Amino acid sequence: MSTEIERKFLVEKLPDLSSAERAVVRQGYLTAPDDSTELRLRQKNDKFFLTLKGSGALVRVEREAEISAEQFETFWPETDGRRVEKERYTGQLPDGRVFELDVFLGELAPLQLVEVEFQTEGEAIGYIPPDWFGTDVTSDKRYKNKTMAINGVPT
Repeated sequence: MSTEIERKFLVEKLPDLSSAERAVVRQGYLTAPDDSTELRLRQKNDKFFLTLKGSGALVRVEREAEISAEQFETFWPETDGRRVEKERYTGQLPDGRVFELDVFLGELAPLQLVEVEFQTEGEAIGYIPPDWFGTDVTSDKRYKNKTMAINGVPT
C-alpha cells in the first residue's frame, strides 16, 4: 500500500524561488464533500492524473495514475464547485528535503501553503521547519485542498 507522510504549513514569508520548479495546477474533486476518501483529478502543466487519497492527517494512503487529457476532460465537469487552482513551486531545503509551495489563485488567493514529505512518522514529528514556514496546519482539516475547494479560505 502506498502511503504519504507529510506535514503542511502556512507560509510566513516567501523564500527565494528562483531555483524552484514552477507548475500551474488545476485540480477538482469527484467525491462528495463529506466523503473521507478523496478522488481527485489534477492537471499539472501538460500532464493529467487521477489520485485517490485516504483519510488522515500526517499519514494517509495515496495512489496515483497518469491519465490522458481526454480522460481528464471526460470527468472534469463532474468537479464543478469543488476545484482549486494554484502555482506549485518545488524546491530543495538546506537539509536536502524537497518542499512543495502552493500559491493559490482565484478565490483562494492570497493563501500560500508549503508541504514536506517524510520517510517515517518519527522524522515528520521531529522535524524543525525553516524560519520561512509559518503555523503547522497538518491536522487542521480546513486546510485540506478538498475542503478549501468547497468552503474557500479558512477563517
